[in-house]
Amino acid sequence: MNQRELVRASRFLSRVLRHDPGRAGIRLDPQGWVGVDELLAGCRRSGTRLDRAALQEIVDTNDKKRFVLSADGDRVRARQGHSVDVDLGLEPRTPPALLHHGTVGRFLPAIATEGLRPMKRHDVHLSPDVETARAVGARRGTPVVLTVAAGRMHDDGHVFRMTGNGVWLVAAVPPEYLGEPVGHRGTEGRGGSR
Repeated sequence: MNQRELVRASRFLSRVLRHDPGRAGIRLDPQGWVGVDELLAGCRRSGTRLDRAALQEIVDTNDKKRFVLSADGDRVRARQGHSVDVDLGLEPRTPPALLHHGTVGRFLPAIATEGLRPMKRHDVHLSPDVETARAVGARRGTPVVLTVAAGRMHDDGHVFRMTGNGVWLVAAVPPEYLGEPVGHRGTEGRGGSR
């Protein structure tokens, strides 16, 4: 498979393993896993060319480490970002004092009043560093980074979990835990919490 085909297959896997398993005619188990052979057969039926070697390459080289194979290599799942009902079995963890969220400026008015909400996903995704958050925000336009007072949220009873690829998950982030946006309208503030 060439790089373009791998990217296309990775996007298809993301859709199928996170949002629409029926698109490939597969079913995820309650933890989001599906057998590799079942997935590959579903991909073929759906017109996506994928074999075990290409799947392994996607798992190994995906820049966001979106997918994981089971220890025996017989099952695969997405690490986070599901809109379908799955229980990833992630244990609550104590987050660092600050985490970050990448977005774009057009969403700031709603975020200022409602905070960060999961939208169609199960959780809000937070990054451990500004660079990662900026890359996430850049997928939708000029990025804006918000700093989240995660330590204070945790102290106030909010539950955080972390995926195997370092993404922090929380049900929502109320606006009082958000710092000033960094990168909006040329601002380069530090984004400290309010």
